[in-house]
Amino acid sequence: MDFVLSHHAEQEIERRGIPLDMIRETMHNPGQILPERGGTKAYQSIFDFGSAKMYLLRIIVSDHADPPVVVTAYRTGNIAKYWRNS
Repeated sequence: MDFVLSHHAEQEIERRGIPLDMIRETMHNPGQILPERGGTKAYQSIFDFGSAKMYLLRIIVSDHADPPVVVTAYRTGNIAKYWRNS
């Protein structure tokens, strides 16, 4: 999947120290895609960010555009709050 990063997403990804490889991996092969507010979707996958603790990477995407636009991205240790077991 081709995608573009919004200016805000570029800033936040850099500020939060999220490797672009993880962004690409999640966009191309997400563990889950969930609906979010405002018609966006959360592409999410679980990663070890090098601290031996697993984190959920959430990428908020506006996929109505072509190509889809990454609005923002963040990681959280609170996996159970966002991960949906269906």
